[in-house]
Amino acid sequence: MADLVQTLITALAIGSLYALIALGYTMVYGILKFINFAHSDIVVLGAWISYTLSSKLLPRLGLDPHNPVTPPPIWVAAVVLILSMIICGLIGFVIERLAYKPLRRAPRLNVLITAIGVSLLLQNLGQLNFMFGASPQKMPALLPGWEIATLTFSDGESARSVVINLVDTVIFATSATLMLLLQYLVFRTKLGTAMRAVSFNPDNAALLGIPVDRVVSFTFVLGSALAAAAGFLYVMKYPGMNQPAHTIWVLLGLKAFVAAVIGGIGNVRGAVLGGFVIAFVEQFGAFYISSNYRDVYVFALLIVILLVRPTGLLGSPLREKV
Repeated sequence: MADLVQTLITALAIGSLYALIALGYTMVYGILKFINFAHSDIVVLGAWISYTLSSKLLPRLGLDPHNPVTPPPIWVAAVVLILSMIICGLIGFVIERLAYKPLRRAPRLNVLITAIGVSLLLQNLGQLNFMFGASPQKMPALLPGWEIATLTFSDGESARSVVINLVDTVIFATSATLMLLLQYLVFRTKLGTAMRAVSFNPDNAALLGIPVDRVVSFTFVLGSALAAAAGFLYVMKYPGMNQPAHTIWVLLGLKAFVAAVIGGIGNVRGAVLGGFVIAFVEQFGAFYISSNYRDVYVFALLIVILLVRPTGLLGSPLREKV
């Protein structure tokens, strides 16, 4: 029972990260009907920008960012998170304006090649010495190692404890808050109505007076901000940071993309569901079967879903009237 609960806690935390990243993929696809493969690199930027901000801010508070004797105040983590989201949001805006907007009427293949090019550009820029460099780093511990709760399970002969720590709690709570805010924005506000109208038909939306370019830019900004939050939370849980072009970052982005596809690409609720589904399959498969195949479980599930339900769990087939 202790192992089951511990695996469940880990799956909830990892699923929250997958869901945040998948939301960026699904929003851009819902608006423009193409996959922004540079989105995963925004996650990397969010993680490394968080590291850079922490390394600059902690010394001003009299703390050593590499070996802090005492944890910094909680507000430091909040400031780093917000600044990372703002910076990555601006980067997403620049990418959309310079790389994607000129190709708004171009064939989808041109846009796809451009997205791959932007991804490679961000990866290689991140490895330059004046950016983040090619050496791995360790994220400063911005959150104290508090134990929120301890659950004890006994089988009559021995007892085992499961600790719910602050980091996992913050990851789940922050992700849930951001996802609920996004849900409210998309389905309860005028801006969300405009986003859904542009997603349905950009030309008709423009005829109704909706500023399509602004809506598209805002979508990129919002998706990039969520990606930055995911990058920050990821390095809170896994502080060992590989260089920006490492395969571990690429695999993280691919799994989030798989989550978006499994949930139903273009469906906001589906992206959240897909993130938790693949996290549960990955974590429980790694524990109960073999950890050597944790990635295999995710992509095998993708194949099964595409065979059984090609539109995803919450996706619906597009029917066009003739």
